[in-house]
Amino acid sequence: MMDPCIFCQIAAGVIPTPFVYTDDDVVAFRDIQPQAPVHLLVIPRRHIASLNEAHDEALLGRLMAAAAKAAAAAGAAQYRVVINTGAQAGQSVLHLHAHVLGGRAMAWPPG
Repeated sequence: MMDPCIFCQIAAGVIPTPFVYTDDDVVAFRDIQPQAPVHLLVIPRRHIASLNEAHDEALLGRLMAAAAKAAAAAGAAQYRVVINTGAQAGQSVLHLHAHVLGGRAMAWPPG
């Protein structure tokens, strides 16, 4: 039976996706609906539904380090990292992911 989580399928290579950054624990790729000139998604290879279920502090640190490496690989020296947790916060895929947004000025508050 195929894993129904689209991000698990991307991380496993079932859905071919060019990675901007990859290591043993994390992959980063371009968002298919970009909200900025640089819009990357950084995900753990292991399925974790949201930040609320992310108890591996070392993995969370690797996720943030990977976000910085992916931003650099995409040419974004200045960027914002956002993690949406839950539907009201805008999380539409139930797999922990960080958005890396760059390439333009950002407003505050974000929305």
